[in-house]
Amino acid sequence: MNYFSSNFKLGILGGGQLGKMILYDTRKFDIYTCVLDPSAEAPSRLACDEFTTGDLLDYDTVLNFGRKVNVLTFEIENVNVDALETLEDEGVKVFPSSKTLRTIQNKATQKLFYRDNNIPTADFSRFAFTSEIDEAVDNGGLSYPFVWKSARFGYDGTGVKVVKQASDLEGLPNVECIAEDLIPFKNELAVIVSRNEKGEVKTYPVVEMEFHPEANQVEYVICPARIPDNIAKKAEIIALKTAAAFKHVGVLAVEMFQTETDDIIVNEVAPRPHNSGHYSIEGSYTSQFEQHLRCVLGLPLGNTESKVAGVMVNLVGAENHTGNVRYKNIETILAMDGVTPHIYGKKQTRPFRKMGHVTIVNKDITVAREVAEKVKQTIKVISE
Repeated sequence: MNYFSSNFKLGILGGGQLGKMILYDTRKFDIYTCVLDPSAEAPSRLACDEFTTGDLLDYDTVLNFGRKVNVLTFEIENVNVDALETLEDEGVKVFPSSKTLRTIQNKATQKLFYRDNNIPTADFSRFAFTSEIDEAVDNGGLSYPFVWKSARFGYDGTGVKVVKQASDLEGLPNVECIAEDLIPFKNELAVIVSRNEKGEVKTYPVVEMEFHPEANQVEYVICPARIPDNIAKKAEIIALKTAAAFKHVGVLAVEMFQTETDDIIVNEVAPRPHNSGHYSIEGSYTSQFEQHLRCVLGLPLGNTESKVAGVMVNLVGAENHTGNVRYKNIETILAMDGVTPHIYGKKQTRPFRKMGHVTIVNKDITVAREVAEKVKQTIKVISE
């Protein structure tokens, strides 16, 4: 099929920053794109060929949108999977598949998938409602501490809480959830795996993630991870096994823990371009966004090696600031060598909302990390 300067249509469910960055590359290749998002102000609205406002969880909305495209992909997991299944039955190519998405959408079924496929992960208990956890603790079937995770609709640190005592359960939503063993770990790692329909596969270098202690959001992504080669190889092998088990098509971000005993266990996955791969726009020969397109369209996979070491800093809304956004001191960081800001186009800021990211590249990862710290301390996302 001719994708370039043709009548071919690529559909993208979700018009947020990930969709916007995918569109950098569809415009480069002149691939016609249609985007569906519930917000008329979505970041992707200006870069696509057709923009539709609609509910991603509504069956008819997703079905009718998907019927006008040749290939359908997504940049957010919270979409109507029943509609995707119908579209697949009607001959629309959906990548990643509805089967993969249905498994990943629910953290409980995702964890069961790892167990069934011998993929190492933390032990867990599954609950229909959060209110059942107290009884499990009282009966000895569960003990503190553990990590509570909502089975559905968690994102960017929401839907996750470390529970050390009974009072920590107060105020949590009474929903389907899991209680996961709290794992002592040295590092949080991630591997982006790219895989096409033929099963051809390439991995990006292992990255190291540093998290904000309060918001539970990634603050820094460091590539390459500062770990021994044997640990990196172990992480890569587990990531490849995970992608193969899903028969994944697209890029798959596999988030993992390096335990204190140097075991690698899978935390969770994202079946789309991911925060841990943003550095690749400046740092890699092929960005994760271009690679996702190559995967879902069946094009040759690009070179995933890094051209240079890179660190990504997330730009999130400052605490106590809600309203029209202003990027304070952005001119100062633009004067720093190797620094590139990406602004997502969200007009309204609020505390810890992802508003952009900054990539810092340098031949020396230590220097890049030092500059990243300066960037983090300098630029502020505030309200007018």
